Amino acid sequence: MTATSAPASSTVSLHLASDHASAAVAWRLFLPETWAPGSAKADPDKIVRRTACQMPDDIGHVEKRQLGLDMLDETRSWGIDVPLAIADAGYGDAAAFRLDLQDRGLNYGVVISTTLSAQPGEAVPVTKPYSRNGRPPERERS
Repeated sequence: MTATSAPASSTVSLHLASDHASAAVAWRLFLPETWAPGSAKADPDKIVRRTACQMPDDIGHVEKRQLGLDMLDETRSWGIDVPLAIADAGYGDAAAFRLDLQDRGLNYGVVISTTLSAQPGEAVPVTKPYSRNGRPPERERS
């Protein structure tokens, strides 16, 4: 799955590939919450632009990961086997996306950004005491 961006919106696409060919088999338009009239984050200027573009009312905000999962489900409903799902960090960083792939019994390879960390479920953040080297940590203000 990949995402391409434009100033106002982006698309999510699903591609199938084999040793002999590859092709995009599904595309979805992603609209940010600011473009969705029913959203608490709706931006009046963007709603005006949406209306001017004659965008259908039934197209609203759906998270990119959900668009990707919907396309996978649709493709599999056609009887097409999806032996491996590959996705960029926009999807791979979302634990919910990886868990949804597992729930569907899909093998996957996803990019994870370098800022993402994994910890055991019982881990608790700990701040080391100040060692007197370097700048002291800022104290929380009340």
